[in-house]
Amino acid sequence: MRRVLSVAVFVCAAAIAHAAAQEPTTDPLELVKQARKLNSEGKQEAALALYRQALDRSPDLFDARIGMGIVLDLQGNYREARRHFARAIELAPDGGKNQALSAMAVSYAFERDASGASRFYRQVFDRQESSQDLGGAAETANALGRIYLESGDFDNASKWYQTGYETSRREPKLTADQLDLWNMRWAHAQARIAARKGNAAEARKQIAAVKALLDKGTNADQQIQYPYLAGYVALYLKDYPTAIGELQKADQRDPFILVLLAQAYEKTGDTAKSREYYTQVLASNAHSLNNAFARPLARKKTAT
Repeated sequence: MRRVLSVAVFVCAAAIAHAAAQEPTTDPLELVKQARKLNSEGKQEAALALYRQALDRSPDLFDARIGMGIVLDLQGNYREARRHFARAIELAPDGGKNQALSAMAVSYAFERDASGASRFYRQVFDRQESSQDLGGAAETANALGRIYLESGDFDNASKWYQTGYETSRREPKLTADQLDLWNMRWAHAQARIAARKGNAAEARKQIAAVKALLDKGTNADQQIQYPYLAGYVALYLKDYPTAIGELQKADQRDPFILVLLAQAYEKTGDTAKSREYYTQVLASNAHSLNNAFARPLARKKTAT
């Protein structure tokens, strides 16, 4: 009899535990965690529903505001996304302020609005400089330079890429490999700017400088940047077969690489292949500059 009772108690406890596991969570932080997972799987509507539940329970939850803005950006609802990012900036602890400001800047990049992005990346840059995070400030300057470049403002692109390069050189303990890295980034930027201006000679000169720095072997992890650069330059110099050949050697998980490939195929008249790459772009759910430059165009091209 005692054994039967023990088994019954065990079964009952297991049933209670199973039922509890099936109950929807009401913990806002757990809701945010689940929403992030759903967003990473491309389930934006389901993610939004959980973020709304989290905000219903905790309206001032920083992580929920950031997450909500990210999902709305991916859906193309930029104005509403910025409302949440603005609130996140107000709520951010000091350690999260740059994250919120950067998220807002990326939101503007989805619309190639360099002026809007600049207002927020400039704040990040100033905060990093004032705290002597010169490496971070240099990367932020480069990010702003890239937004200007992809928005068609080549003068400001050059200005901010140069600011990034010069800021990096102010680091007191810059190692030889880091010096090579920043020299490469500066040449990489100059090559892309020259290509966008149609200056083939300057673009090729800077590509050669990048290759020479990569051949030193001090930054082996940056080798993948060469086919991206070569493909980007070829695309804007209207050498589409070369662009396709080079970009296919680049990182095929990067939505920006995929959108460049889509454009190159489009220029050759291969609409089927172009659409294939535009569709692949939409599989990325990252809130990044690479996706900001790629996703809106891919959505437009696949909607027709």
